[in-house]
Amino acid sequence: MPDTLEILLRLGTAAILAGLVGLERETSKRPAGFRTHILVSVASSLVMIGNLYAFELLKYQTNMDPMRLGAQVISGIGFLGAGTIIKEGVTIRGLTTAASLWSVACIGLVCGLGFYLGAIFATCFVLLSLITLSKIEIMINKKNEYVNVVIKSVDRPGQLGRIGTELGKMNITIKSISIEPVDDYNVIIKLVLKGNKDVKTEDIIKSVTSIEGVSLIEM
Repeated sequence: MPDTLEILLRLGTAAILAGLVGLERETSKRPAGFRTHILVSVASSLVMIGNLYAFELLKYQTNMDPMRLGAQVISGIGFLGAGTIIKEGVTIRGLTTAASLWSVACIGLVCGLGFYLGAIFATCFVLLSLITLSKIEIMINKKNEYVNVVIKSVDRPGQLGRIGTELGKMNITIKSISIEPVDDYNVIIKLVLKGNKDVKTEDIIKSVTSIEGVSLIEM
């Protein structure tokens, strides 16, 4: 069983490494940031230290798996990660933050075991993925970006077709449509568009608002 200094070292290492990951999430304005990542990692480290203590204390009295509590952390962290995932139309946000929470939980566990080198290397790879590879991902996603559009328009025959025609001229595909009545004369049209990297948001707004009967557009 580690002594007091070693316990502090393990918990402190877990806090520092998770803090680095959490800081990146915080600066990216994600729902789980600096404090959340530290809490997850430190708690995971504490679970593993406590697990080792319990195993050492009871190993001659009962059959006990020294990794059992650690395994419960790995599966249980999914509930916390799920809280960071948000679905907006066809777009899902928060998966990367959920994965980073799961990652710092694993980092905390190995810190609790005293496997510092593995924890440091893992943190480096996580930060590389979040900081460097995210820029490549953004470049790829810009070529296939989905946009949510809300349009207020008069309710008249062929109006949706006119909107679709204007969007088609800009090579923009409509992926989903929903219509909600406002009153006897107006409706709210919600569209999910597959964007065109060569078309600016201002161009879409200008084109749609030029249609007679369209009074409002939000993107």
